[in-house]
Amino acid sequence: MAKGDDALARKRNRVRRKRLRSSENAVSARVAAIIASKRRRKSGKRRGCEGMCFSLPTSDDPFNERHGKKRKVDNEPTEDTAAAAAAKDGDDPKKKVEDTAAAAGKDGDNLKKKGANTKKQQQPVAKAGAGAKSKAVRERATGVEEGRVDFDRPSKFLVVCLNAIRDAVAPEDGGGSIHGAGDWGVELWRCCSAQAPSDVLDASGACATVDQTAWLVSTACDIVARKERLGMVVSCPFLLYLVPSQEKAAQVRTICKPLKPLGIHSVSLHPGAFIEHQISGLKTCEPEFLIATPERLLELVSLKAIDISSVSMLVIDGLKCFVDHNVSDKIFSIRDTISNNPQITIFTDPSDKKVATMVKSLLRGRITKLSINDSVSSRSAFIAQHVHFCPSEEQKTSKVKEILEQILQSHPKKTSKVLLVVASDQKARHMSSSLKLKNCTVIDDSQGSSFTICSSVGLMNVIVKDRENMAVTDVEEFETVLVVDLPPSVDEYVEILTGAALHVIGGEVHSIFCDTDASIAKPLAELLADCSQVVPDFLKNLEPS
Repeated sequence: MAKGDDALARKRNRVRRKRLRSSENAVSARVAAIIASKRRRKSGKRRGCEGMCFSLPTSDDPFNERHGKKRKVDNEPTEDTAAAAAAKDGDDPKKKVEDTAAAAGKDGDNLKKKGANTKKQQQPVAKAGAGAKSKAVRERATGVEEGRVDFDRPSKFLVVCLNAIRDAVAPEDGGGSIHGAGDWGVELWRCCSAQAPSDVLDASGACATVDQTAWLVSTACDIVARKERLGMVVSCPFLLYLVPSQEKAAQVRTICKPLKPLGIHSVSLHPGAFIEHQISGLKTCEPEFLIATPERLLELVSLKAIDISSVSMLVIDGLKCFVDHNVSDKIFSIRDTISNNPQITIFTDPSDKKVATMVKSLLRGRITKLSINDSVSSRSAFIAQHVHFCPSEEQKTSKVKEILEQILQSHPKKTSKVLLVVASDQKARHMSSSLKLKNCTVIDDSQGSSFTICSSVGLMNVIVKDRENMAVTDVEEFETVLVVDLPPSVDEYVEILTGAALHVIGGEVHSIFCDTDASIAKPLAELLADCSQVVPDFLKNLEPS
């Protein structure tokens, strides 16, 4: 008698179960039950009790399709709730970054676990699904924002990225070095994520450190995530990181690699790999971060294997190395290939004068100098210091006239903005009324604290301030500062110097030294030597009184 289909199916199941029990890959009864339940669910032969979860139908879900679970939209915070929370929390960003790191620590671990699970589950053919999952992770970390790209403090997602890099690159120190550079990193984040981004110049070393690179790529991740949250289209590649060698490219790639589970893909282009392999790889992916040497990048651009015209952030790591290897023209070619106005970050050694000229040509917008250390030489990089000797206080007015004439002659056909710093308000009024230059027209304003010098060689706007009112004066707006009366302490002079150097490349700080300033002769000479400036002979020979 022929057997029915049910009998044959039962026989096949018995043989399959016997084979599973005898094989090396045998699973427990609980796992076998889960597999069987999943197979029944996929085939549509579920039991009547499966999936009920003891829930009752409601008016919102009359057929009990959600099994008592609420919609995901109901648990998401609204824009009004986020705005109220943001208005309630208005602390300083530097102070809040530690609180944000602590608050995001637990979330970061959960996100890393979810990212790892996602990486195990995704297949090469499911590229779109993987991108959606990583985008959801970024959205949960960034949260609902107010509809703009610049914010009051870094998001949790930035801390999640820093923790991912820390656990992969430097797990032995517990992230102390990476999080220890928080002050520098927050200032970098402010410059890059502002509504009008500022270009960044760091002259504290030849190349960026691991901590600086970690903060830089995490800041770029934070900007990408927030733009996606606001529905903006993010260009790929978003970040272009130029390195001078293959070894440096491998180091930066190692720092960026832990960000891949979070949805940030990076590609390294250097002469160490075959160009055909790199071309085929670029056809199969659209990386957010591109790490490249200038020669190989221009070669791939000429072959139309990669398009960098829409790059939003450009990093030049080790500009002096590029100058030493005579590839400056390639850097300018890459800069001209980018059609929009990207935010540029440069790491370089300021010892070469050619570097200063190249930096001034590359950075066309607002500039902010950052330094990973507190050394005066790095904070005052690319600023020339000149110390002029004056025998007595009575001759200072004529000395100021002489210096202003020199500034006019050195900047022909250009409007110069000069700040004069004097000891007191009385001296400021006296200086404003007594300055008269040869062949010049002096135009005073109503307050008497500023005037304009019109000459045949140029135009000069001069503002006179006393040291007491220096706190309310934006020293960063002036390319030239003339300290008429040196302060009694070198630290006050350093404040004026670093304030003038914060947003200026190729500025000048002039100071007038009298016999009454002999007490600061030695520290001033040491400061000039540390900053690689010319130390006048009268400072070397003068002993402090």
